[in-house]
Amino acid sequence: MLIALLVPLSLAILVFGLILIRATIVRKAVPNLEAAAVGALVSFFDTLGIGSFAPTTAWLKFRRLVPDRLIPPTMLVGLTPPSMAESAIFLIALGVMVDPVLLVGSVIALLMGGLLGAPLVARSRVWLIQLIVAVALLLAAAAYAMTNLHWFPGGGTANSLPLTLMIIAIAANFGFGILLNFGVGNYAPTLVMLSLMGMDPRLCFPIMAAGAALTGAGASIRHIQIGDIDLRIVGGLAVGGIPAVFVAAYIVKTMPLELLRWLVIVVVLYAAAVMLRSAIIGRREHRAEGATAAVTS
Repeated sequence: MLIALLVPLSLAILVFGLILIRATIVRKAVPNLEAAAVGALVSFFDTLGIGSFAPTTAWLKFRRLVPDRLIPPTMLVGLTPPSMAESAIFLIALGVMVDPVLLVGSVIALLMGGLLGAPLVARSRVWLIQLIVAVALLLAAAAYAMTNLHWFPGGGTANSLPLTLMIIAIAANFGFGILLNFGVGNYAPTLVMLSLMGMDPRLCFPIMAAGAALTGAGASIRHIQIGDIDLRIVGGLAVGGIPAVFVAAYIVKTMPLELLRWLVIVVVLYAAAVMLRSAIIGRREHRAEGATAAVTS
């Protein structure tokens, strides 16, 4: 059953890579060096379990490297290549130990949600995207704090779930796939949900990583076709992130992360506050434009 995921994952890597390289050449986009450094750092710690979406969003917002509206799709496309490397590593190391129905079902559900959510970002108003990202950052900060304070569920030892819980988990992954397009990472909610259900936390990583890789590939191809991304940032995140994943997985493997999480919380909370303020201002301007249009007509 593991081959049933490794084969489509390999095809997804090939197709996504060709499409991304072609788009980069056509638009003559040179990878951004700052984005490469960010990609290396966040992908390194993502492989060790700290997550990459929240700190990447915070840095892109703090440095104003891309417009707010383009942060979620640009980040998703740029961090998909590193997540593909992670998925291959975790599937080979731990995938065989996970219930195949839960593994494949969750990955497919996440992929379907990701494909559905891709065009929604392009059609959404800027202030709505800013609001969703702000809420996602606040939730990420809360997750980091709860992890440091050991308030997260410790998890069990199971490698499978009862039928009812399995259906709930697969359905939830469909929702996580939609939210991926808005910059809401699937690692933290998946890990918490499955741990509460009694899963061994280590065995959550193949589910999270494989789902993120295939969903990222499918949704990213849509975003590349739509064109609302910054390929310079995308290239930087990818070029810096891929080697960092292998360093973390095979050389470092583990390190104390508690202090780093507290530092990330500060940065993430600042970015969330700025993004929330922008969303409120944008919402007011949208209402004012609507009122003006109504009076004019």
